[in-house]
Parts: sequence; C-alpha cells; structure tokens
Amino acid sequence: MPTGNPDVLLRTEGRAGFVTLNRPRAINALTHPMVLAVDRALTEWEHDPAVTTVVIEGAGERGLCAGGDIRAIHEDARAGGSASVAFWRDEYRLNARIARYPKPYVALMDGIVMGGGVGVSAHGSVRVVTERSRVAMPETGIGFVPDVGGTHLLGRAPGELGTHLALTGLAVGAADALLTGLADHFVPAAALPALVADLTRLPAAEAVARHAAEPPAGVLGEQRAWIDACYGAPDVETVVDRLFDTGVPAAKEAATTLLTKAPTALKATLAAVRRARALTCLEEVLDLEFRASCAALATADLVEGIRAQVVDKDRNPRWTPPTLAEVTDAGLARYLAVPPGGDLGLAAAPAAAPTAFPDRDARGEA
Repeated sequence: MPTGNPDVLLRTEGRAGFVTLNRPRAINALTHPMVLAVDRALTEWEHDPAVTTVVIEGAGERGLCAGGDIRAIHEDARAGGSASVAFWRDEYRLNARIARYPKPYVALMDGIVMGGGVGVSAHGSVRVVTERSRVAMPETGIGFVPDVGGTHLLGRAPGELGTHLALTGLAVGAADALLTGLADHFVPAAALPALVADLTRLPAAEAVARHAAEPPAGVLGEQRAWIDACYGAPDVETVVDRLFDTGVPAAKEAATTLLTKAPTALKATLAAVRRARALTCLEEVLDLEFRASCAALATADLVEGIRAQVVDKDRNPRWTPPTLAEVTDAGLARYLAVPPGGDLGLAAAPAAAPTAFPDRDARGEA
C-alpha cells in the first residue's frame, strides 16, 4: 500500500497494518505530508476487513517520534506564514481520529516519544512502552503550550502529576508513563520483534499480554506528596515558591527548571491543563489547543525558543516578557482568541464523541 511519501512506510502482514514513521535522522519528526499519509492509511484500513489491528512504530533506534518538525515551524513563524496552522489543523484531526479509531491501534512507544509523537501514540487504544522510552510534552521550553491533546492526557493524570510534567517538560520512563496514564503496558525492548510477530496473527490484547512485564521502578510515585502540594497552587509564581520552600532537592530542581521556561507559556499551560480537566472530551480540548497554538505562532517566544534550543543550541532563550510577574492578562487572553482563519471545530463535528478512553479495553481486544 504505497503512500508516495518515503517518510511513512506502510505494510500489511497477516491481520495487522503497520505504519512506520521513517525519518530516523530526525527521530521521525512529523511533517504535514506524513500526517496526511497516516490519515489515508487509517481510512483504508478502517474499511479493510483483512486488517484487524493497526500498529505504529518508528524507524531507527532512537525513538518513535520526537514531535513535529519544529525547524519548519520556526521558519514559518519567522516568515509570518500559515503553513504551521494548516499542519496543526490536520495533525489535531488525526489525533482525534486515533482516539476514536474503531480497531485496536497499537503504539510502540520505544525510545523518544515527545510532543507530536505523543499525539500519534498516547491516544491509541493499546500503548506499549519499553525501558528505553522517554515520554514528554516539552513545549514550555520553546515558548509553546502542550498540544496534540497533551493537556487532555496530562489533565487526567493522578493528582498534580500531569501539571508537573506539563510545566517542566520532564521526560518520564516506562513506569511513570504508566502511572500518569500515558501508556498501558510495559514490554522489554528485546521482546518487541516477537510482539510484532504476534500482532500479525493474534488479537492485539492477547499479543501484548504474552510479552507484558513489570517495568523498572519510576520516581513520580514517591514524589507525589510534594508534587500535589506544590502544583495545586493558584498560579505559577506560587507553584515556584512552594517548590523552593519544600526543602526537597527534587522540588528545588523542578523550581529551577521552571524558571528557565517561557513565562507566558508557563502561565498559559497551567490554565490549559486546568481547563482541560473540566472538559468532557478530547475534541473540545483540541479545539482550545488549536487556538493556543495559533496564538503562540505569532509570538516572539516561539521563534526565540526554537532558535535557542534547536537552531543555535545556545540554550539561552531571551523570553518576552522575561519574568512571570510581567505576564499580563491581555498576553494570556490571546491564547483563547479565535484564530484569524477560524476555529478547528472538532467538538462541533458530527463524528465527534467523548474520548476519555471509555472503550480502550474493547478496542484492545479486537
């Protein structure tokens, strides 16, 4: 089943359809054509009775997907273009589609899985991590707000764990991905080839159960007391103060990390995660994330953040404004404004339905 796109390889084997993201030198970072190619494959396989399971994986040894192609976003933002907005429209629609896909959608979240990589994996019905997995939504470090349904996922994590991950951009391993609801099963990396073979001949749930194991210990469970106490604060400034005041070295480290992130993005992210908790379905959250993404595209912080982290790699971004105290209500209000090209409108679409994973087990069994 060719796509005409060498960056997305498709094949069917036995009862499974396989999507392989194929930009290993870029850790399979997503481009707009890649999103469209994946969507076309899902359309064809949804109506193909011979395909009962869909599997997404990444080429190379480094990870499933490092996120969207932020160099392209950087160039678009500098030029004042609209290519990123068009990309996000289709990417977020794909994220919503994955969440309600009627067949088991197995995401092999091996290695680095960040940003857009979370969007094409963590909304699936069967999400597998390994000891090599590093899962994160690191957007505040580039002056952006977690998107691709990230605030939906993190807003539903136990206590304030999701808030901690959203604000710091911390990458977590397998056990903590399971704890926070970003994944479902741990499978040792050495067992992935056998799992893939079993997915071609067995129901997805049965195939995964044959290889699932206990993950190496995580850290968030032991840190939950101070995370819940600090991140339950009413604003980011108070979060930082509480983290510094705990006397816990890991909390102080988190506070120091927060002070390196974009102040406006931090405040917009805290509001977004809390807003996502109050919404009933993923589509509603994606609609709001689309507004926030479009707003961020017009800010100096996104260009500067990508420059500092990815382009020049000096790791010394100059944020505008530079401090939390200088972030204004007007500066935050733009993240809720309707974009010039109009809203995404996913929640209003006839196909939209609540996607807080009520049917995850059922889809995993097919």
